Amino acid sequence: MKQQICILGSTGSIGTQALDVISQHPDLYEAYALTANHRWKELAEQARRFNPVAVVIADEAYYEPLKQELADMPDVKVYAGSKALEDIVESPSIDMVLTAMVGYSGLAPTIHAIKAKKKICLANKETLVVAGELILQLAQQYHVPILPVDSEHSAIFQSLVGEDENEIEKILLTCSGGPFRTFTHEQLKTVTAADALKHPTWDMGAKITIDSASLMNKGFEVIEAKWLFGVPADKIQVLVHPQSIVHSAVQFCDGGVKAQLGVPDMRLPIQYAFSFPQRLSLGGDRLDLFRQPLEFFEPDVEKFKCLAMAYEAINKGGNMPCIVNAANEIVNEGFRKGACSFLAMGDIIEKAMQTVAFDSNPDYDVYVQTDAEARRVALEIMNNK
Repeated sequence: MKQQICILGSTGSIGTQALDVISQHPDLYEAYALTANHRWKELAEQARRFNPVAVVIADEAYYEPLKQELADMPDVKVYAGSKALEDIVESPSIDMVLTAMVGYSGLAPTIHAIKAKKKICLANKETLVVAGELILQLAQQYHVPILPVDSEHSAIFQSLVGEDENEIEKILLTCSGGPFRTFTHEQLKTVTAADALKHPTWDMGAKITIDSASLMNKGFEVIEAKWLFGVPADKIQVLVHPQSIVHSAVQFCDGGVKAQLGVPDMRLPIQYAFSFPQRLSLGGDRLDLFRQPLEFFEPDVEKFKCLAMAYEAINKGGNMPCIVNAANEIVNEGFRKGACSFLAMGDIIEKAMQTVAFDSNPDYDVYVQTDAEARRVALEIMNNK
């Protein structure tokens, strides 16, 4: 039986690479449902190529054009809206859900997928950043596996296979350093979104590329690693590794270090999440260790304060990471649209952390309220700057 896969965010970077993995193993996997936020034309093209049972466009404004575009494919059901996203993951035919949506919007459908007892291939790190404790409780309650798709967390996961109860001394979380790694504070004052979008090693969507430039993405990955692997934040060390070859490593209590290496290609962690515990053949470049040295540096948390704020948020706990995530989504978009500078992003997030009501024991409703309040506060601060 082929595994039926629902891809939340199929038109993005992770989604398109996941479809490539599926196309390399048509005997094992099938795209059952594909979803997008507003890229209805790309979604229609994917529907023609992969013939899913259903497609969902989150932005209801694009429902009619998508439906008309696929009118000659009556076997493909077309749905729209956030409720449809939550409903589609519950389909009894689906075996696993790849959560590749961007940002907070991935939280609700992931919760629905867990409650429907679907295997979760997690590429939407914000789900664990915002509500890590709740997600883990639900996964445990419904006996649902969560397999990491982020290259770093997949690397840690791969390094832990076979280690069972062996004590982790430290997680070594690698980071390319982004396009501004060697910039001075003075230079960072004038960088533009176009500069930030030129990532040196990875080809990713705009939002995550900006987060990588500010190191907020790495801060979120620290929070994600804490929840996924049960390791406190003070045992997660970030290493700037410009070559993006060592995807991350685990140091054990005997001092031994296991790492996973490979070319910067997201298809490997996507496929490993699909096929675990098996490894399948995968077309693509192979690692050539003779080509470049492997370098490692300490991150500069004064220059890149977003990383320090993420550590602060996870140490504070409660709804603080939710506040940071919501404020970051506002300033990330603001920076891309020229509404705030690169350095102002961190300042606005910091003020939002100080302003939004803190709750040490949030439930889902509190997360929803916190997200809305933090967005409003961040937008207000940004507009007044």
